[in-house]
Amino acid sequence: KLCGYLQKLSGKGPLRGFRSRWFVFDPRRCYLYYFKGPQEALPLGHLDIASACFSYHQPEAGAAAAAGDEAAAFEVHSPGGAVAVLKAATRQDMTYWLQELQQKRWEYCNNLDAAKRDSRTSPTPSDFSKGLVAKDNPGSVLSQNASAERARNILAVETSPTDLVGEQAASQPAPVQPSAINFSLKQWSTEIKNSMSSLRKGNNENRKSVFYTTEEWELLDPTPKDLEDSMALEEKRKHLAEGSKGLTSSAFPFDFGRIPHKTRRPLKDMIGSSKNRNSSDSSPTEWYSGNGNKLVSELQLKYQSQQEELEKLKKDLLSQKELVRLLQQTVRSSQYDKYFASRLCEGVPKDKLELLHQKDDQILGLNNQLEKLNLEKDSLQQEVKNLKCKVGELNERLGMLMETIQAKDEVIMKLSRQLSECEDNTSSQSGAVNSSMATCTNKELQELDRLKDNLQGYKTQNKFLNKEILELAALRRNAEAREREWQAKYTSLEAKLCQIESKYLILLQEMKTPVCSEEQSPAREVITQLLEDALKAETSEQPEQAFFKPHLVSEYDIYGFQTVPEDDDEEKLVAKSRALDLRSLSLSENREISTGVKWENYLASTMNREMMRCVELKNLIRSGIPHEHRSKIWKWCVNLHVKKFKDSTVPGYFQTLLQNALEKQNPASKQIELDLLRTLPNNKHYSSPTCEGIQKLRNVLLAFSWRNPDIGYCQGLNRLVAIALLYLEQEDAFWCLVTIVEVFMPRDYYTKTLLGSQVDQRVFKDLMSEKLPRLHAHFEQYKVDYTLITFNWFLVVFVDSVVSDILFKIWDSFLYEGPKVIFRFALALFKYKEEEILKLQDSMSIFKYLRYFTRTILDARKLTGIAFGDLNPFPLRQIRNRRTYHLEKVRLELTELEAIREDFLRERDTCVEKRDLISDDEEDS
Repeated sequence: KLCGYLQKLSGKGPLRGFRSRWFVFDPRRCYLYYFKGPQEALPLGHLDIASACFSYHQPEAGAAAAAGDEAAAFEVHSPGGAVAVLKAATRQDMTYWLQELQQKRWEYCNNLDAAKRDSRTSPTPSDFSKGLVAKDNPGSVLSQNASAERARNILAVETSPTDLVGEQAASQPAPVQPSAINFSLKQWSTEIKNSMSSLRKGNNENRKSVFYTTEEWELLDPTPKDLEDSMALEEKRKHLAEGSKGLTSSAFPFDFGRIPHKTRRPLKDMIGSSKNRNSSDSSPTEWYSGNGNKLVSELQLKYQSQQEELEKLKKDLLSQKELVRLLQQTVRSSQYDKYFASRLCEGVPKDKLELLHQKDDQILGLNNQLEKLNLEKDSLQQEVKNLKCKVGELNERLGMLMETIQAKDEVIMKLSRQLSECEDNTSSQSGAVNSSMATCTNKELQELDRLKDNLQGYKTQNKFLNKEILELAALRRNAEAREREWQAKYTSLEAKLCQIESKYLILLQEMKTPVCSEEQSPAREVITQLLEDALKAETSEQPEQAFFKPHLVSEYDIYGFQTVPEDDDEEKLVAKSRALDLRSLSLSENREISTGVKWENYLASTMNREMMRCVELKNLIRSGIPHEHRSKIWKWCVNLHVKKFKDSTVPGYFQTLLQNALEKQNPASKQIELDLLRTLPNNKHYSSPTCEGIQKLRNVLLAFSWRNPDIGYCQGLNRLVAIALLYLEQEDAFWCLVTIVEVFMPRDYYTKTLLGSQVDQRVFKDLMSEKLPRLHAHFEQYKVDYTLITFNWFLVVFVDSVVSDILFKIWDSFLYEGPKVIFRFALALFKYKEEEILKLQDSMSIFKYLRYFTRTILDARKLTGIAFGDLNPFPLRQIRNRRTYHLEKVRLELTELEAIREDFLRERDTCVEKRDLISDDEEDS
């Protein structure tokens, strides 16, 4: 985040000066806001960086040293002639701010050029990871000028910010403002001088750094070879400067007390040439003698430590010798005892002989220890000799050092006497000449350093201003291109508006005048042409027009569903009107605070932890999952419900099922093949046998039929899988189908008898009579069985029953909360159109209206509010109890029907007249 402390020039007259402000860059509007401090909520103002240009003044080397941090000031020129003068703490910070502001302006202006998005549908994301929909939304590639980008990279100056730039600067105190705190007379005069100079005419002319190129202000891009040569010369100059610094060497073999480069002084200054030197100043002899005495004292301390160590070693040697002597006496006495004992041991018992043998062993061990001690004695003696040699060498070196110090002292004294004699003998004229020559030399060196510093500063400034001109030229070209494009669009729209007004005037005239003949008049030709133009849909095959067509509707929506049918013209007009209404709703929703921001914040908070079921997540999912996050959230919901199933399976479970279904005979495969192209014919992912979605749909259905042979395949499963595949991969879509069939729905929901589906229709009737009593009574009055319409809603979860935007919002909540959502939205659809249905007064018109009324509901937000707000309370326990109650009744009815069927078959077999009758099941077989 680009933020930090800068000082802004503000005020008038004598009070005009720099004040410290906290600056924050807003990338959304390309504004640079400034506050009193980091904790302030309201800004004092802002600078428009998108339309601004930057410059700064490169002061002379001497002026820069005198001005101090004034050299870190730069200017921001805004449209209209306004100039904001800002000052950073250091030149390094100034360079960093200028580079970053240039980069932000470049990115913002280029993004404006790339912001030509399709406004006819809801926002299309640029990044998907799963599903068939992901392939329809490739990310937009920003095409930039390659040469301009390359030149910008070459001219860029690498720099890093200090602690006063960045978010960490907010925790630091604001930099001190000298002009606002220390009101000395000198600063008062400086402020008055600045304010008076600003009133002079043309006061900014001497502050601008003007540079020319060879062809009248035409920017020349430096070639890489020129830049490499300049960099090589710069490195060579640095090496030469470093080499000249390292040429100083001592005339003596030892370098006592190296002095840092900044504190070194010539010998003349160290000795002191002035005659009236203070007595407190130390002489050169004392200086060198002090260093020599210090070194001698260090060597003496080292010698004393060596002597003490030698004394210790001698004492250890004496103690070891005494120990050896005692051991020798012990051995000698032991040998005598052994000799006398051998004479007397002839009649000695065995235990005493063993004791004697043990003594012998001890004697041998003592002999071995004696030998070891002798070896240690020799080694210690050798070490003593080595130490004596080292002490001798140190003594010799100490003598040499003393002689060297004495010789140096003599040389210094001699040179001091000669220098004082020379100073006394030389005349004032020769001294003046020498001093003038030294002064001239010093001035020339200082001037050379100053010129080098100026040259380097001007090089940096030249690079920055070249980059600034390059960027401004590129941005100006882009702005001119945008202006020409908008001008062309405006002209074409104005022409189109005139044409439409003319055609509609003709249409109004035609509608006003009664037609008595069948002859084709010119007005009818215009009406026909107008209808054809209105029914056109924008397709990918159409060449891009030179002007913008506001009334064209995309052929497919973002989910791949066809927006305008191809057959009936009347249906085309209705579908196009519906698509335009959807577009109007999406545009009106975009004006308000989008739920996408809430989703981004929630997903950012779960970046480092797993998502958990919570009220916040449920409310977000009910409001609708954004297009770019739907794949991730659907997969998480499916894994949440089938975790117990997946944990009990082996890796590669889906592939194993698919392989078995393909290799072995599968009774459901024939029906699956028949239904593939009938699944979603109005979706481009399933419209032809070569579509990628068809193969994925086949794989998922075959794998599920092998997993659940009791169901195998039922019409309706294909549509569930097709919707899941739009956002999930094959294996995830397979587990999504397992979730719906085996977790959400009751048993026998998709079996041959559709027992669970029939039960849910009776539960729905009870809820209709409870939640919408007027509408339920209206249906009962005209004997309209609305379950014929709602049965398919429950079986395929509203697929092909509502518009696609509402369908996917229903699926969002369905995959998270379960089948209760189907009851909520089924009731909400009836409540949404309750008043319109109550106006219908005959069964035919009611039933006809029920067949298509769900396609006219477009406001997903209003429908969601009814489903999750107006219909509360909606306990799941109530639905479960009603399911249990109706399940028993439906089972009894099915048992009675089965008994009637068996009686019919028995009677048919016994009666000759009824043998030709067959049942529906036999007819199907």
